[in-house]
Amino acid sequence: MSGRNPGTELGMYYLGAQSWAYIILAVEVELDLGWISRVRVNHPAVLRRAEQIQTRRTVKKDWQAAWLLKAVTCIDLTTLSGDDTPSNIHRLCFKAKHPIRDDLLQSIKMEDFGVHTGAVCVYSARVQDTVKALKDAGCDIPVASVATGFPAGQTPLKTRLEEVRTAVDDGASEIDIVINRTLVLTGRWKELYEEIRLFREACGEAHMKTILGTGELGSLTNVYKASLVAMMAGSDFIKTSTGKESVNATYPVALVMVRAIRDYYWKTGIKVGFKPAGGIRSAKEALVWLSLIKEELGDEWLMPELFRIGASTLLSDIERQIYHHVTGRYAAHHDLPMA
Repeated sequence: MSGRNPGTELGMYYLGAQSWAYIILAVEVELDLGWISRVRVNHPAVLRRAEQIQTRRTVKKDWQAAWLLKAVTCIDLTTLSGDDTPSNIHRLCFKAKHPIRDDLLQSIKMEDFGVHTGAVCVYSARVQDTVKALKDAGCDIPVASVATGFPAGQTPLKTRLEEVRTAVDDGASEIDIVINRTLVLTGRWKELYEEIRLFREACGEAHMKTILGTGELGSLTNVYKASLVAMMAGSDFIKTSTGKESVNATYPVALVMVRAIRDYYWKTGIKVGFKPAGGIRSAKEALVWLSLIKEELGDEWLMPELFRIGASTLLSDIERQIYHHVTGRYAAHHDLPMA
């Protein structure tokens, strides 16, 4: 390999992210309906910027390997299937701890950096299996659980709150809640704020990622407003999608959400994380998402504490690209272990 060692580049990023304890939980602030009422989104400008982001020249060679390993550390490795069993949860957790083959990491001198995924994300019924599997593997990767009537968020509030409490009691340290999209579509911002605030209380010390379901919110203006309300109510992250909608993470939606995060930080001093999810499958896409975050929010957001990618198949393509970087050829199907 020529040029700088990707181990050096990624090491500078990763050493600052080895502690998985957050500095502080996001705190709720008073609902500012005046701010929300003043929101206007310039739709054509957002589309132009989204197109510009996608046409950026991607990094190559050693730099690409470094950025792809950075992406691995931000993945919430996810299984949300009806046929999830303790055995495939165990396999997923092993892959979360060993996302890239050891010999490949040795080739790029990254074997000592403890590269692993940002979290393992499962249904609440599988939290105990996940906690046990990670404990057996001897690692402290966070367990994230979807909750609150995922994916539609249409079950009674009492049931949704109990689901959050159960997941936390079972050992989940992160909760991915879904909002009731009806409240956004009908402009009931105070009710939305109160619901999310109750979920925040139910999470206790667990970190809360609020899924907006942006493909069902009707407009980019609603996306911005819902982002603000979620942050005001105490969300640690705002997340694009459940992965179950017909439209999931898109770049225009992401731009609106990350600029809401930036505006909220400028006004309150509170940093809120961002998580795109749904339909992100290729290493090339992962690089675009990293570039978007770097340009819009800065390097300090390029850590698993403030940026995650929700994905179930992305890791496979990243490992395939790392394999190509090391060997000069693409791996056969049997060369890489499945997640």
